[in-house]
Amino acid sequence: MENGTEVIHGDILLEKGLITAVGNVNELLQNRKDLEVIDAHNAWITPGIIDMHSHMGADSLPKLSGSEDYYSPNAPVAPWVRILDGLNTHDLSYDLSIGGGVTTAIILPGSAGAIGGEAFPIKLRKTKENSPSSMLVEPPVGINTTFPYEYDKPRWRHLKQACGENPVAQFDMSRMDVAWAFREAYEKARKMKESQDAFCSKIFHGERELGDFPEDSQWEMLVDVLRGKVKVHTHCYEAVDFDQLIRLSEEFQFPIASVHHASEAYLVPHLLKRAYGPKPAVALFASQARYKREAYRGSEYAPQILAQYGFDIVMKVCILNSRHLLFEAQQAHYYGLPDNLAIASVTSTPARVLGLDHRIGYIRNGWDADLVVWDSHPLAIGATPVYVYIDGIAQLSSAHVSLKPSSHQEAPLVPDFSRDAAAVVDHSGLPPLEPKKRITGQILFTNVSAVFNRHGDEVSNIASSSEQGLLVLVENGYVQCVGTVHSCPVSDGRIETIDLKGGTVTPGLVSFGAPLGIAEILSEDSTKDGKAPDPFMAHLSSGLGDSRAMMRAVDGLRFGGRDALLAYRSGVTNAITAPTHGGLIGGLSTHFSLSAADALRPGAIIRDVAALHVAVLHAMGSHSISTQISALRQLLVPSDGSDNDILSEVRKGHIPLVIEAHSADVIAALIRLKEEVESRVGVTIKMTITGASEAHLLATDLSRAGVGVILKPGRSIPLTWENRRTSSLHRPQRDLEVIGT
Repeated sequence: MENGTEVIHGDILLEKGLITAVGNVNELLQNRKDLEVIDAHNAWITPGIIDMHSHMGADSLPKLSGSEDYYSPNAPVAPWVRILDGLNTHDLSYDLSIGGGVTTAIILPGSAGAIGGEAFPIKLRKTKENSPSSMLVEPPVGINTTFPYEYDKPRWRHLKQACGENPVAQFDMSRMDVAWAFREAYEKARKMKESQDAFCSKIFHGERELGDFPEDSQWEMLVDVLRGKVKVHTHCYEAVDFDQLIRLSEEFQFPIASVHHASEAYLVPHLLKRAYGPKPAVALFASQARYKREAYRGSEYAPQILAQYGFDIVMKVCILNSRHLLFEAQQAHYYGLPDNLAIASVTSTPARVLGLDHRIGYIRNGWDADLVVWDSHPLAIGATPVYVYIDGIAQLSSAHVSLKPSSHQEAPLVPDFSRDAAAVVDHSGLPPLEPKKRITGQILFTNVSAVFNRHGDEVSNIASSSEQGLLVLVENGYVQCVGTVHSCPVSDGRIETIDLKGGTVTPGLVSFGAPLGIAEILSEDSTKDGKAPDPFMAHLSSGLGDSRAMMRAVDGLRFGGRDALLAYRSGVTNAITAPTHGGLIGGLSTHFSLSAADALRPGAIIRDVAALHVAVLHAMGSHSISTQISALRQLLVPSDGSDNDILSEVRKGHIPLVIEAHSADVIAALIRLKEEVESRVGVTIKMTITGASEAHLLATDLSRAGVGVILKPGRSIPLTWENRRTSSLHRPQRDLEVIGT
C-alpha cells in the first residue's frame, strides 16, 4: 500500500472480484457461507504485476505467419489501426505471464511506424466469451458504442508511437522524414480539431447554417490526443529523438505519458522535463543494452538516476512474454532503485501511468482483486508466485516453488553503486571498463562464508563458515591459502584487504551462447565478425569436412568489447564463442579470456578449437529436417572412407559436436544418429544439444545416451512451433548433464 512504503500484516478479503477488506477482517466474516480460507503462512502479497510494454496476443507464441498482427506495414503513420482487431486469444504468452504474477498488460502495436495505432490494456485471465473485447480492462468510448457515457474516471485511450531506428529502417526514411511524418499527421489533426471547435461554436451561438460535422475516422485518434483524452506511449532511445519528440509535444500541445526503452533518458533528464504537461514516465530494461546503436549507451544505473530526478520508473521486459518481468525490478533494485520504487515499478506506477490506478496496482478496499502471493520477498532473486488472482479468480492450478533460506523473506541487501552511477553520467554512458592488472603482491579476502573450487568438470565447496570467518589469501595471482587468520601466512608488508561481508569465492564463470568477442552491436554489421557461410547451403559438399574450409571463431575474435568487459566485471572470466551462422554447419568455436587485450597476449586464447557446431532447425532455409540429418550422417560417416582433421577428431571423441536443436523429435533423431555413428566407428562421440527447449521430454534418453544439454536461453519460451513444448522450469532428471546460459 501507499506506493510500497507501508507494509501491512493481516488478512485480505476478496468478494465478487474486488478487495473488500485489508487488515483485521474477523468481524466481517460472521455468518458468511461458502467462504474459502487460504492460509498464506506470512507470505508476501503484492498487487498483480502490470506489464506496460507488451505485444502478447498480437505477436503471438508460438510465432506463426498466420498470427503476426502487431503492426501495419502499409504506412509509417497509422493512428487509425487498433491492436484489438488483431488480438489472438490463443496466445501461449497469457498463461506464461500469469505464471510470473502478471495480471494486466497493455498491448501495444509494434514500433515499425512513427504512429503505430491504438493500444489497449487487458486482463490476462480467460473469459467466458473468450474474445479480445471481453479481456479489456476499461473499454474506451467508441469501441462498442459511440454514445458518450459519463464515467467517474476518464476512460483513457492509448496511442503507440516510435522514434529513431525502427521507422527509419522499416519505411526507408531518415530521422528528418520521421519528424515530418509526425508533424504532418498532427497538423491534419489540429485542423480537424479547429474545424470541429468552430462547428460547436456556431451551435453555441445559435447559428443555423451548420453543414456536416467535420470528422474523419483516420484522424479522430490524433484529434483525441490534442483534446487530452489519450495516453501517448513512445518508443524512443536517444537524445536526438527525445528532442524531436519534446518539440512535437510543445508544438501541438499534448503530453507524453511515457517513453519506452529510453536508453539515454538518464543522460538528458532536463530535456525530458521540457515536455508539454507532466514529465513522462520512463519504461526501461534493467540491464539489456547495446543490441542496437541507439541502445549502446544504456546503463543498469538508469532507473536509480532517473528516480533521483523525480521520474516515474516502470520496468519492462521482453515484448513477447512477461513471465520474468519481476526480475527486471529485482535487477533495478540491485543497481540502486529503492525497494519501494522497484516493486512499484511493476505494480502501482504502471497503473498510474495508464490511468488505471483507481482499479489496479494497489491493495486497497474497492480495488480489483488482482493479487500475487509470493514464496519469498518479491525482490529476492527467484521469488515465485504461489497464488495468482485476477478479479478474485485463482489462476494457478499448482505452483512449483523451491525451498529458500529464511533470508529470502526480507528485501536483499544491495551494494552502493552511487560512484559507478556518477561515472556513467560523467562519461556519457561509456565509462572505462578495462580491468585493473595486478599480478604481484598479496590480496586478502576477509569475512568469506564459502569457497568453491573446480576439479575437472566438478565444482565443489572446499570450505565454509557459518560465522563468515574464512580468509582467502591470493599472492602473485595465485590462491595461496584458504583458512583462518591463524592458518594463512599474511606478510607484514603492503597488502590489499577486501571485506566480502559474507560473500563467497568461486571459480570464474564461463559464458556460452552469447556472441562475446565476435559482435559488439548486433544490428550493426561493421561491429561484427559477420555470418559464416554454410558449405551445405552453398552446395560446397566437397568442403563440408575439410578443416581448411571450416569457419573458426578464433580468426574473427575482437577483444575489449563492452559486453565482454561488463561480463568480466560480473565474474565471467572466459567465454566459448562459435561463429555466427544461419545454416547447418556453424564452424568451430573457440575458448578465450575476456580480460585479454588482444589475441597475442599470454593466456588470451585458452583453446583454439573448442567444438564443432551445427544446427538442425526448421529455420535452415528450404532444407527439410531429414535432409539436414542426412547431411550430418554423411559428415560423420563418409561413404567413401575419406577422413580429415576436424571430423576425425569428432569421430574419435576428442572434439565435442555441439548441435543446436529444440524439437524433441529432432533431438530423438540425433540420439539415434549418435548411436548409429558409434556402432559404425566403434568410438563414443561427444555430443551436446544446445537450445534444447524440449529436451526435458527426453531427459532419461539423453542421460542414457551420454548427451550433454545446454539450455539456451536458460529461460526458454515457446517461440516457434518446434519448441512449443518447452518447459518453463527446466527441472532436469537425475544424472542428466544440464547447463544453463
